[in-house]
Amino acid sequence: MTNGTQNILVVEDDQQTRELIARYLRDHKFAVAAVTNGKEMDRYLSQNRADLIVLDLMLPGEDGLSLCRRVRMESMTPIIILTAKGEDLDRILGLEMGADDYLPKPFNPRELLARINAVLRRQASGLATSSTATRLKFQGWIIDLRLRELRDPEGAQVPLTSAEFDLLQAFCERAGRILTRDSLLNMTRGRPGGGFGRSIDVLVSRLRRKLDRTEGTSVIKTVRTGGYIFTPVVEEA
Repeated sequence: MTNGTQNILVVEDDQQTRELIARYLRDHKFAVAAVTNGKEMDRYLSQNRADLIVLDLMLPGEDGLSLCRRVRMESMTPIIILTAKGEDLDRILGLEMGADDYLPKPFNPRELLARINAVLRRQASGLATSSTATRLKFQGWIIDLRLRELRDPEGAQVPLTSAEFDLLQAFCERAGRILTRDSLLNMTRGRPGGGFGRSIDVLVSRLRRKLDRTEGTSVIKTVRTGGYIFTPVVEEA
């Protein structure tokens, strides 16, 4: 379980859903702020810190996809998007824009709580590691498992969401091995694959865009049997 002092921002225009989420999370010792649209979200974030944002995609005015993109351009605050049943395209777009997870409506508040705890644990995992944590390198890139940072061959930090970092770490620790979508889901999310295989494909696509420097080549190869393989040689830095 995560620390009960974590601050959750809920952006949801439906009053019943908004109040249900806020009440349930407060009952589980989170601090919760609930707003109804993008303007209220901006106002809150200009004055307060959010440890995680629960963001509905169907909002009045600026929609959730646009808000997700804007937040990700400014910070790496974890985002869980809420989508109406059947909105597969919007869900995929949300993941491509940097969301860490998603939950289709209608949903059980217990599942939302589990998703929030999982995302927050992933983000905090590096902070609890000792100062002697391993750093890994491949093709000039450096991945710091303690700081949860990635630096390119020129030394510049490359921003990664918590889900992207977990995926890269899974690849680096198993370089040269074929990894199925289900195994990657288990490594990065801790839950069965089921209908979530597409989310791994989206994460891989996002990670490729950040790692691949030469058009037409990729450090992450697709395997026709239904998985991926990380091709570089990975060593301790």
